[in-house]
Amino acid sequence: MSELLDRRAIRLDEKAGSKEEAIRLTGAALVEIGAAEPGYVDTMLAREKSISTYVGEGVAIPHGTLDGKALVKRDALAVLRFPAGVDWDGERVSVCVGIAAAGDGHVELLAALAEILLDADDARALREAAEADTVINLLGRIEGNPE
Repeated sequence: MSELLDRRAIRLDEKAGSKEEAIRLTGAALVEIGAAEPGYVDTMLAREKSISTYVGEGVAIPHGTLDGKALVKRDALAVLRFPAGVDWDGERVSVCVGIAAAGDGHVELLAALAEILLDADDARALREAAEADTVINLLGRIEGNPE
């Protein structure tokens, strides 16, 4: 999974006043690294309106709608950490893992991220990561696991 994670899309000291702002920042990171067209961010916001992307353990995984797939140039991840937290419909989110996936790759990515979140120590390490290498190592560890 770490090959999908461009170091430029790991931002560990972000601030957002709302979940919408957090999603916009996460989507902007995917656009800035060339993984998606700017319109993809709107599909991420649309997805959030239809179903929350909060997955527990202080983590949300915003991603676009099916219509947004046409705006994806390449599969990629963005990891943004919000140390002060963001209110996500009553839950406190400190990490957004944005996903841009053209095909069905997002299903695999969501399953792999779920592995991390099911481990309390790994989930805490992700929430508390202060360096990009920590995020890369954490996400890279699950690549070798059988699917």
